[in-house]
Amino acid sequence: MTEDVPVIARPQDELLSIGVFAARARLSPKALRLYDRLGLLEPAHVDEVSGYRYYREDQIEQARTVALLRRLDMPLADIAGMVRLDGERAARSLDVYWAGIEERFAEQRTLAHYLRGRLSGRNAELYATFEVKTVDVPRTHVLSETRHVVAGELPSWIGSSAERLEKAAERCGGMPGPHFVVYHAEVTEESDGPAESCVPVADAEAARAWAAGQGRSSDAKVRLEPAQRLVYTRITKAQVGYPQIIAAYDAVEAWAAERGLTVTGPCREVYFADWESSGPEDEVCDVALPVAVG
Repeated sequence: MTEDVPVIARPQDELLSIGVFAARARLSPKALRLYDRLGLLEPAHVDEVSGYRYYREDQIEQARTVALLRRLDMPLADIAGMVRLDGERAARSLDVYWAGIEERFAEQRTLAHYLRGRLSGRNAELYATFEVKTVDVPRTHVLSETRHVVAGELPSWIGSSAERLEKAAERCGGMPGPHFVVYHAEVTEESDGPAESCVPVADAEAARAWAAGQGRSSDAKVRLEPAQRLVYTRITKAQVGYPQIIAAYDAVEAWAAERGLTVTGPCREVYFADWESSGPEDEVCDVALPVAVG
């Protein structure tokens, strides 16, 4: 009587070949090989001799998820991080990614509207979409930080400088007004200002002591901001980005010029709302110019 020899099933007998798996997952073999190299979707088995890749049937859902995320134009590096998360964390990661996409779309839509007006020569119609007003602001001491920055560096610096100055203001009697940024020269991709980030403080002496304690390497200083009249227009978060914010500045300048007002100082942006919690269409900023009174 001969002893039965057990038959060992080969992995490829149990698994799906790359061609079959690609068809089931609605992906190309080329895409699967790329996803393998990037760690997005590793095969369940690779034949040591032939190098053929084999996949489990339960990997089809993951493969389709990767393909769908690519339809959202999500970078492969972001997908690689997301597929390693559990369901809830992956969903939250997708929410963060898509919020960024919607914010960029809102900015681009605003910029396209502005460019349409410029290209068609209907600038006056474009400016009419901005409601321009005036406001008188009292003199106040400000704690400030000045930096040479180009347009691409500006958002990060504005946020970080505001955080530093606002924390300092808490130790200087608080903030009697919102954070604002003064542009002492043009800031574009080619021109670096400088720009000055300012936070009003209630206790000027405490602010001077704080600034002095930061040492020579610090940009912080205390100065008096004079009482003045501002011509301004209120804009949304989507309108703040460069270069679409130029439309707001153009509208304010045109409004002042039509009324014969004399500009007395550099332009500024006054940030009165919490940036992080605001959506693309929420009003967050006043674009303003100081003008002579009377």
